[in-house]
Amino acid sequence: MKNLSRLLFAMLLVFGFSNTYAQDDNNPWAISFGVNAVDFYPNGDGSPFGEGFGDEYFNAGDHWNVLPSLSTITVARNITDALSFGVTGSINKIENYGDQEVSDWSYYGIDGTFKYGFLQHSVFNPFIGVGGGYTWVDEIGAGTVNGSLGFNIWFTENIGLTIESAYKHAFEDYLSSHFQHTAGIAIKFGGKDSDQDGVYDKDDACPDVFGLAIFNGCPDTDGDGIEDSKDSCPNEAGTAEFNGCPDTDGDKVADPDDKCPTVAGLVELNGCPDTDGDGVADPDDECPNNPGPAENKGCPWTDMDGDGVADKDDKCVDVPGTVANDGCPELSEAVQKSLNEYAKTILFDTGKSSIKSHSAEVLENITAIINEYPNAKFNVEGHTDSSGSDALNMKLSDERAAAVKDYLIGKGIDSSRLFSKGYGEEKPIDSNKTRAGRANNRRVEINLVK
Repeated sequence: MKNLSRLLFAMLLVFGFSNTYAQDDNNPWAISFGVNAVDFYPNGDGSPFGEGFGDEYFNAGDHWNVLPSLSTITVARNITDALSFGVTGSINKIENYGDQEVSDWSYYGIDGTFKYGFLQHSVFNPFIGVGGGYTWVDEIGAGTVNGSLGFNIWFTENIGLTIESAYKHAFEDYLSSHFQHTAGIAIKFGGKDSDQDGVYDKDDACPDVFGLAIFNGCPDTDGDGIEDSKDSCPNEAGTAEFNGCPDTDGDKVADPDDKCPTVAGLVELNGCPDTDGDGVADPDDECPNNPGPAENKGCPWTDMDGDGVADKDDKCVDVPGTVANDGCPELSEAVQKSLNEYAKTILFDTGKSSIKSHSAEVLENITAIINEYPNAKFNVEGHTDSSGSDALNMKLSDERAAAVKDYLIGKGIDSSRLFSKGYGEEKPIDSNKTRAGRANNRRVEINLVK
């Protein structure tokens, strides 16, 4: 039995310490020191369930043995928040051994105890314990199994009063089972605070950076009441409305998003002002005091020729025209008629496409009219009478039309504006039976391409 008790005690110690060293709770270690009282009064014939057990539990005057000095030291470590393991060493002098009076017997005890606490984070912290140990009385020792009840009252986070009462049941007949009561001061320590901010690493969300308790140990560098991890501008004091960023000009646009952070502006223009109210922010507005469209950089449109068509849309910016004709002048029926009156007077050498020299003045007038309509395109049409073969007439009319076109191009008219085509005798405007009618049918027309 003696060897069994010693083995049990050794297993308790090994099991306890092998599990506790792996923990890292706030202040995981505790040391307590105080006094103990040993009570050997018969307790139910050595059984905690026997008759009379605990009858005189509070009879301190007759049965308690108290050494009036420091007589108990305990070192304990948390395993979890509620569970801890501790080792207690105690000494005493025994003068009352139950009903037997003895003379200064020595008492030594070493015990290992698992304790489970309740109300862990309150001032009053009750606990229960179970464990075992070895006790020597008058230099005769035996193993014990222990059960205990107690409580702590914490004066501060780390310092408190501890009260405990343990029943120690002996394995051997030569050692009586007994109560051991202890009272002492407990001190918790060992909590790790790497950044020295007063928040233990276990509870510190930023254990390597000095921070504030209200932010679980995380910093608020700019002191605006918003922790850095949630602060979009951690180095500039701001407001919660803008996730910790400032709004220097007070325009409801946070500075990082404000293209004009020192001048109050409009939210829809990213914090920039719009002095002329044209929807173009002043920094992008080339005419900030005169409203104009965005496509013209905030400036009003110009109309150089005053025809009501903005220069950007005016295909004839220097010549007044009409809106319908994109700012270019429109060829009226009268002008078209005048153009063809001139064209009919162009004379060619007989049976040829060469233009007679005295038609130069007529062609100058035609050129002047076409130049008045720089956006218009024209088709030069050649026509003949019915004299001769169809093939020859078609060829001759085509060549004469081309000759007039080439002449006009030579006078500076863009070739992309002129087309030519011969129609032969297909489109007569008079009778080919008379000499006068055939003369009318031999003609050149210059018509607007619509």
